[in-house]
Amino acid sequence: MKAFRRTILGALGVAAIAAAGVPAALAQSQSPTLDAIRARGQLICGVNTGLAGFGRPDAQGVWRGFDVDYCRAVAVAIFNDPNRVRFVPLTAQQRFPAIQSGEVDVLIRNTTWTLTRDVSLGLDFTGINFYDGQGFMVRASLGVRRASELNGATICVQPGTTTERNLTDWARANRIQFTPVVIERLEEVVQAYLAGRCDAYTTDVSGLAATRSTQPNPAEHVILPDVISKEPLGPSVRHGDQRFADLVRWIHFGLLTAEELGITQANVAQAAASDERPAAQRLLGRTGGLGQMLGVDDAFMRNIIAALGNYGEIFQRNLAPLGLQRGPNALWNQGGLQYAPPFQ
Repeated sequence: MKAFRRTILGALGVAAIAAAGVPAALAQSQSPTLDAIRARGQLICGVNTGLAGFGRPDAQGVWRGFDVDYCRAVAVAIFNDPNRVRFVPLTAQQRFPAIQSGEVDVLIRNTTWTLTRDVSLGLDFTGINFYDGQGFMVRASLGVRRASELNGATICVQPGTTTERNLTDWARANRIQFTPVVIERLEEVVQAYLAGRCDAYTTDVSGLAATRSTQPNPAEHVILPDVISKEPLGPSVRHGDQRFADLVRWIHFGLLTAEELGITQANVAQAAASDERPAAQRLLGRTGGLGQMLGVDDAFMRNIIAALGNYGEIFQRNLAPLGLQRGPNALWNQGGLQYAPPFQ
C-alpha cells in the first residue's frame, strides 16, 4: 500500500499536489460529501422519528440513542465535536428518498441491509452495527405463547419495510391467515396496537423491546419467542463517494476494535499516552496515519472513544436498559458476530 501511494504521489508530483492546496498525506482522501459537511459546519443524519434506545429526543429535546451515538461519532471524526450534527427524523417511507436526494448525509436509522436496497436504491451499507430479527408482541391477557397461534389475528405493521414483506412470506409459508393493519408512522402504529386495533404488533425484536420498555406496565406485553427473519441493521450512505463510506465503515470497526482491546471512555487518554500495543497505537492515532487515509485527523478514534466510549459502552448505555442482551452483537471472541477487520 505504501509503495502504491508513493507511486501515485510521484506521478502527480508533490509540487502539483501542494499547488492544489491538498496536503500530500490527504491526496487520496478527498470526499465531496466530507467537503460539503465541512463547508456547512455540521453533519446531517437521518434517524428514527422516535424509537427508545435507538433514536429519540429526551425531555430536554436532546437526541439520544444507539443510532444517535453513531451519528455523533461521525461528527466527532470530522469536527471533534459530537454536537456538530443535525438530526432529521424520518419515517420508514421517507428515509430512502432523503438519503438519495442528499437531504441527509448519512442514514443511521435501524435499517435492514438487503440486496435490493444495496443495489437498486443507490445505497452503500457500511457495516452491521446491530444484528436483529423480526418478532411479534401481544398483550399478555390474550394468552398467546407462540406466533403459530396468531392464525386469524389482526397484526399491526409499518409499510415500506422488510417487516411487511417478511410477515406476508412467513404467513404464507406457515398457512397463517391474518388481517394487516398498515400504518406508516411509528407512533401511530404503536398507538393502534395499544388501543386494541390489532392483536399483535410485528417489527424487529429490538423495536418491540423499545416499545414495551416505555409502557406504564411492560409486563402487560409479551414478546413471543419466534424470530422469523434476519435483520442486519446498519448505517448507509449514497453510492458514489467511496471515501465517505470508508469513514463511516471504519468508525464502526474502530468502536469494535476499542472494545476488543479494552480501551474505554475512562482509560482512552491513558491508553493514548502509554499503551504500547501496536494495534492500540494505530487505533489511537499514534502510528500508521490511518485517519489521513480517510480524510480526517489521525486521532479520530481517540476522540470518538473519549466522547462516546467503545461499542460495548454505547450498547450498554442505550440498549441494555431495554432488556436487550448482547447475544449476536457480542464480540466474535465472546460468542457473538461482531468482528472488525484489522485496524492497520
